Amino acid sequence: MDTLHQIEHWADRHHPRWIDFIRVALGIFILYKGIMFISNTDELLNLIREMDIGFFHMALAHYVAFAHLVGGILIAMGLITRWAVVVQIPILIGAVFFANMDSQFLSVTNSGEFWISLTVLILLVVFLIYGSGKFSVDEYMENHANA
Repeated sequence: MDTLHQIEHWADRHHPRWIDFIRVALGIFILYKGIMFISNTDELLNLIREMDIGFFHMALAHYVAFAHLVGGILIAMGLITRWAVVVQIPILIGAVFFANMDSQFLSVTNSGEFWISLTVLILLVVFLIYGSGKFSVDEYMENHANA
């Protein structure tokens, strides 16, 4: 646990302010994808059915949509960012390695969804390390704990 505290302390000291704008944009994008999943539940269910995971496809579809909606809001606001990111990472790992995988894996002609999913996954790992930053609800609550 001491290593995690050291990483968190290092990240807080070396957190550039401009990266908070990327965090907000990432949260809004994840929220947008959650709204799109709810709007197109049939497409999401078909995508999950192709993964051949049995009857859990309906529960997984609800988990993905709910996690994107709530997680996107939390990440954009900077509220319990690391926990919201931890919930998002398994979804994006599934998107990168299972949902977007086809016979042309990593090819230039591959769909943009793979590259978007990979970029979002990398950004989630970055914010797992860096946390919410200076322009966040977490920072505000920490500085105004006695108010």
